[in-house]
Amino acid sequence: MRGTGLRLSVTLLTVIPWRGAGRRAEDDTATAPSRATVAAAMAWAPAVGLLLGVIASAVLLVADHPLGAGPLTAAGLAIGLLALLSRGLHLDGLADLADGLASGKPAPAALDIMRRSDIGPLGTVTLILTVLIQVAALSQAESAGHGRGPAALIAAVVTGRLALTWACRRGVPAARPEGLGALVAGSVRPAIPAAATVATLAAAVAAVAISAAVIGEPLGWTLPLAVLAGLGAGFAVQQHAVRRLGGITGDVLGALAEIATTVTLVVAAMGPAV
Repeated sequence: MRGTGLRLSVTLLTVIPWRGAGRRAEDDTATAPSRATVAAAMAWAPAVGLLLGVIASAVLLVADHPLGAGPLTAAGLAIGLLALLSRGLHLDGLADLADGLASGKPAPAALDIMRRSDIGPLGTVTLILTVLIQVAALSQAESAGHGRGPAALIAAVVTGRLALTWACRRGVPAARPEGLGALVAGSVRPAIPAAATVATLAAAVAAVAISAAVIGEPLGWTLPLAVLAGLGAGFAVQQHAVRRLGGITGDVLGALAEIATTVTLVVAAMGPAV
């Protein structure tokens, strides 16, 4: 079950191919994944975020230092790669949620707006500003040197996917009886995102401490604070979406990933210069 859940998490949240996933997808056309498999997939989301963060950080480092593209261009390439690796689904969800919530209409009408294939003016502005802020924040962190850029990026991507695990915990309803939200809503035991949060915070604190003790150049104590800020922002938006829409949808989940990622990057970039 763990292997099946991990496979589903990777194929659902990324474009990364998984050998044997094609046959599994064909099998799933007849029957939807079991509740246990879905819960495992959402529990694995932070680990998938770690994989994505490491890949994007490698691009950030290579583009900035050996290739000499500079922090801004390197940040743009890393953020662009993340969008490609996630098929742009999270960004699309963010734009759809912005349009739906900003409409001011009752839940059924707002959900209909979110299901449309087009993106409205506010969704477009939200999308552009979010990407610009992510690139600017990552560029600032990378400019500070001493590994601040990769550390901020990995923490942000993990936090963004951890926000998904929290949003799928038991007690959070789905806004519709069908779709991704209905499939994953309420599937995860609260102890799982709680444990993952403790592990993420411990890793952030350890990274700061090791950097200060071994390298002599601290990453900045804002790193664990950035994780908390990102999760807090994701939780606030999730609560607002549940109040307005009646629950979560696939678009809400995508928006939460982007919002938590963005806030984490911004706070991590605000660390003191070293």
